[in-house]
Amino acid sequence: MFVIAGALFAAGQSDVSQDRRDLHQDHRDLRQDHRDLNHDRVDRNRDIRDIHHDQADIAKDRRELHHDERTGNTAGAARERADIAHDRRDLHKDHRDLHADRRDIHEDRHDIRHDRRDVRYDRRDLHHDHHD
Repeated sequence: MFVIAGALFAAGQSDVSQDRRDLHQDHRDLRQDHRDLNHDRVDRNRDIRDIHHDQADIAKDRRELHHDERTGNTAGAARERADIAHDRRDLHKDHRDLHADRRDIHEDRHDIRHDRRDVRYDRRDLHHDHHD
């Protein structure tokens, strides 16, 4: 009888120990998801800043292109066309990066919701096992 009681007690302690490890891991996952989310937000803000900078560069290059075309400066106009093409490539790259950052932010938020749920369940299990 004592052997069975001891075995049940040990099994219960093992469950509590496992629940504590699960809870600890879920908290660690949650912290990492928050770090990822913050990193993605910084990247998104940097991409938005870069997009505004590229748009301003394109507008400036267009003004200079029109000036060079009006004054007959064909070499200057060719340089401005090349600058505009370069800035457009940068702009498209920044838009792709921004899209990827928004997708990553969405996925990080999903991971956070999932990990919070895991924390709640593991806390409940730990509380339940502790009172059994």
